[in-house]
Amino acid sequence: MNRKLFGTDGVRGLANKFPMTPEIAMKVGMAAGRIFTRGEHRHRVVIGKDTRLSGYMIESALVAGFTSVGMDVFQFGPLPTPAVAMLTRSLRADLGVMISASHNAYHDNGIKLFGPDGEKLSDAHEAEIEALMSNGLEEGLAASNGIGRAKRVDDSQARYIEFAKRTFPRNQRLDGLRIVLDCANGAAYRVAPAALWELGADVVTIGVDPNGLNINDECGSTAPDAMQRRVREVRADFGIALDGDADRVVMADEQGRIIDGDQILALIARSWSQNGLLTGGGVVGTVMSNAGLDRYLQSLNLKLARASVGDRYVIEEMKRGGFNVGGEQSGHIVLSEFATTGDGLVAALQVLAVLAMEGKRASEAAHLFEPLPQVLENVRFKKGTPLEDARVKKCIEAGTQRLNGSGRILVRKSGTEPVIRVMAEGDDEKLVRQIVREIAATIEEVAA
Repeated sequence: MNRKLFGTDGVRGLANKFPMTPEIAMKVGMAAGRIFTRGEHRHRVVIGKDTRLSGYMIESALVAGFTSVGMDVFQFGPLPTPAVAMLTRSLRADLGVMISASHNAYHDNGIKLFGPDGEKLSDAHEAEIEALMSNGLEEGLAASNGIGRAKRVDDSQARYIEFAKRTFPRNQRLDGLRIVLDCANGAAYRVAPAALWELGADVVTIGVDPNGLNINDECGSTAPDAMQRRVREVRADFGIALDGDADRVVMADEQGRIIDGDQILALIARSWSQNGLLTGGGVVGTVMSNAGLDRYLQSLNLKLARASVGDRYVIEEMKRGGFNVGGEQSGHIVLSEFATTGDGLVAALQVLAVLAMEGKRASEAAHLFEPLPQVLENVRFKKGTPLEDARVKKCIEAGTQRLNGSGRILVRKSGTEPVIRVMAEGDDEKLVRQIVREIAATIEEVAA
């Protein structure tokens, strides 16, 4: 079955425009509620959100949809995506929902769904929800005495803080460490500073004053400059930048140099392998993972399995290969020993644990390989399928020939926005930049 509403990470779009309207949100609640109503027990759905202004609107519509088919709703308020996944399992819920557009600006929003196992729904389940939304929702409405109830869960943030702290080694603390923490004015603006402080860190915060409109606005993991500057200004030992729903993270050493998802994977893979904790003989990355990571892992006799972009596809590959570490260069890090989805705070704590155990500064321990020059350019388009055009295909083929085996080209359509992503990497940075610009210019010409 084809999916029209669901992309690589749930339903996402401009708030109050199709498909992110109250009507669609209510229908998602009605359809998902019906599909996940199984058995005679009282069915339960949990809902979290980030700090976007439109979250109130989407949440109310979802509550109406779920209660109309007889599901009870537990509302968490602002809470990271991984916390919602964890609490879906912890509270024995039949379904979990996160209202967020992740790293996008405030004007976008999205709906992510988790099954009772805390894992994102499969493509097949999402297609089933879409099919039901367009055919016969009224038939599943609860009787007047069977309508669901809704209630706020006041201690959800405290539950997640305790969970995150338990992933950090019991015999270690963060005493004496000054950490700059950028919460992107998003979902983790309360829980992340509290968790680090309770572990003993001196926490310097930025991006912890959400107003509904400033989420990811020149802050967070997609704009880490503010975090890097602050690290240098206050002479911090470490920097952490989360995104709007805190399922991804990038970090900085004490010099303000970025530690991206590939370096995080390398660090955790090396440490866990040495301690006998790594499974699968390596880690899972994506088609965007730098070739430098691949070469470094090979030097450790470990492998890099590549999945499609999107943490759900990383998780699928982890299951297939028996891996317990996976992630994306952008900072989605999935550690299946602890969580069912990417968790920025937990990933940061694992890096801090390795640094504490080795007694090294981040600049010494967290830059394990030299990345190959990699250039990425995003090209927006309004309609059509530019990648099917013969001119674009010819340009990509010509670029591949010019690299002559010393690099690679990846051109793909984003799963969350109308953008073509053009990426190339190789040993010759000047050549890589030329090739990316030529391909992007061709796409711009075709899409004009």
